[in-house]
Amino acid sequence: MPLNLSADEVLSTTRAVRKRLDLSRPVPRHLIEECIDLAIQAPTGRRRQRWHFLVVTEAEQRDAVADIFRRTAHICYRTDDLTERDLRRINAHPRSRQRNIEAFKHLLDNIDRVPAFVIPAIEGRTDHATVHEQSMAWGSILPAVWSFMLAARARGLGTAWTSMQGPLERELSGVLGVPYDEVMLAALIPLAFTIGTDFRPAKRISRDEILHWNKW
Repeated sequence: MPLNLSADEVLSTTRAVRKRLDLSRPVPRHLIEECIDLAIQAPTGRRRQRWHFLVVTEAEQRDAVADIFRRTAHICYRTDDLTERDLRRINAHPRSRQRNIEAFKHLLDNIDRVPAFVIPAIEGRTDHATVHEQSMAWGSILPAVWSFMLAARARGLGTAWTSMQGPLERELSGVLGVPYDEVMLAALIPLAFTIGTDFRPAKRISRDEILHWNKW
């Protein structure tokens, strides 16, 4: 059943859910399809609508995806590329940082139990693309994925954008039957009902630090 949240509530409480995924309940296909229907109402570059969504619920396929997730975790969760500014912002609320680490470890330990994976993809690759070409591609898939995540939140479902597909994207494409040279996998998103629905706005750095008027 929809949670009857206002638009502001959905926007401010759609969290990256890792520790509060209900791993015991399957997600009905019709709910996922409703979220996809809303996702593809998002803006798309030149109306080309090159987006695709792969939903993995079958046990053997989920195991294969979970294995890839685990094998890429140490690469995707590296910290040696963080700047001093990144670290200051990350640790602005130390307890929040610690909870994030604990939640990621929980998801990693239980990734094989996630009832569904949603893998957004887009036709075309940006491996050697110009900035303009990259912005067109990512600007066409990211709004759709965020719409999917918002629609999921409104239905009591939890999601988390992860980039775990990246290092082993070609292998994952093979598992899923995706033509790697023609289609780019944009993310790997766990999907499940949430344990409770009482999510709150997150602690963030001050608006004054990131808002610029007229010039930097």
